[in-house]
Amino acid sequence: MTIRSIAHYSLPSAAELPQDKVSWPFDPGRAVLLIHDMQDYFVDFYGDGNPAIIRCVDTIARLKRHLKAQGVPVVYTAQPAVQSDADRGLLNDMWGPGLTRKPEQAGIVAAFAPEADDRVLTKWRYSAFYRAPLAEILAEAGRDQLLICGIYAHIGVMQTAVEAFMRGIKPFLVADAIADFTRDDHLAALRYVARNAGRTLHSDEILAPPVDVLSKEGLRRTLLASLDDEPGDDDVLMDFGLDSIVVMQLVDRWKAAGIDIGFADLAVRPTINGWWALVQSKLAAAA
Repeated sequence: MTIRSIAHYSLPSAAELPQDKVSWPFDPGRAVLLIHDMQDYFVDFYGDGNPAIIRCVDTIARLKRHLKAQGVPVVYTAQPAVQSDADRGLLNDMWGPGLTRKPEQAGIVAAFAPEADDRVLTKWRYSAFYRAPLAEILAEAGRDQLLICGIYAHIGVMQTAVEAFMRGIKPFLVADAIADFTRDDHLAALRYVARNAGRTLHSDEILAPPVDVLSKEGLRRTLLASLDDEPGDDDVLMDFGLDSIVVMQLVDRWKAAGIDIGFADLAVRPTINGWWALVQSKLAAAA
């Protein structure tokens, strides 16, 4: 009835992320970081030395520092130390008394404990939106993206992502900043969200310096990160396994920079030189 000890497993690498259906670019200026259920009680099920939770905790700490420096609001969820049967409802049938058995473990992991300007929301059910003002916090901040990390991926993390999507909020799961009961559960949650409700990211994509898609070298770096091999500047990109999702992301980044480039434009000359010439012509026209 309660959670069992969680065995060691390796968190997904960037190469293991599922293919997203959407190409929404992550924008720190539009995002809120949600640290989901990272309380000592839930983390303790991983035991000492479990690489999944060690890496997850480290990655969340780095993400929080990086994003707070950019002005991204940080919100936590935390179940109350003592919960009545009425408050727990069907959770008692599924999981037993839960945290109520060990109220001394209700605190957030010390590595990224809440600061004075962070918000901590009381967590009552799987979704972080249930009986909590999470949607209102995003609306008041003028933000429509929710970057989610924490535990457990196939339960509260996934349910929160799905509800965000249904409320018109774009959810992003950080694949190596969430953890789960098993690697299969973890990957299943990523696949479900990628297919039905949002995007999956690796922390490297968020923590790495932004790529300048208005330079030829930045364009080349963006393309090389997703290709099977390194093309020459005049080689046809489709011959090297170019992913349509990457193309959509490029189009979105160009549009965000004020350059209107469509798929038909890119199809005329699908090479690095061809696309860079197109960017240059659009920049010249804008100037």
